[in-house]
Amino acid sequence: MKSRLSLAVVWFVFVAVAVIGRLWQPTWQGQPLWNVTPMAGVALAAGAVFPNTLVAASVPIFAIGISNLVLPAYGSFLMGIVVFAAMTWPIFLGKIARSGKWLPILGGALASSLVFFLTTNLACWVPGSMYPRSFEGLIACFSAALPFYRWMPVGDLVWTAAIFTGLKLTGLVPSGICVITSSGQTDLTGQKTT
Repeated sequence: MKSRLSLAVVWFVFVAVAVIGRLWQPTWQGQPLWNVTPMAGVALAAGAVFPNTLVAASVPIFAIGISNLVLPAYGSFLMGIVVFAAMTWPIFLGKIARSGKWLPILGGALASSLVFFLTTNLACWVPGSMYPRSFEGLIACFSAALPFYRWMPVGDLVWTAAIFTGLKLTGLVPSGICVITSSGQTDLTGQKTT
């Protein structure tokens, strides 16, 4: 069973990784890789590690709040709410990630990318100030956003794989991610634990 101390350490590490990852903007061949952050991986892992949904949700919320002290504003209250929600909702996929199987974990990362792209761009289009409120305006909005989305799924997959691998290897969660099931407790790899 995970101790409160190890969970507290994991909470602080998750927040730190998310803040640093949001502030660091990687480049490749001189071009910024927009939206390559650990947010989806951290939120998925928080949902998998922390049994309390509010504790899990506090990880991305604190990370966004801290990093937003340095990053530019969202431009509107609506966009701010949508960004917070889109970066926090992957915690609900954490239960699926508890299976320890890579397909649901990486699928959760890809779903997180797609939901972020769809919701934030819809929030950009809805007010009608940047794009007309028409089908053509919606298409223009999503088309203009594609360069920002291009690297996001790749970043989410890499960060998520690194975070879930790190959980197992670092010993921060000594028995891996433990899940209590009707047949006993199992770790991230699906192995029975005591």
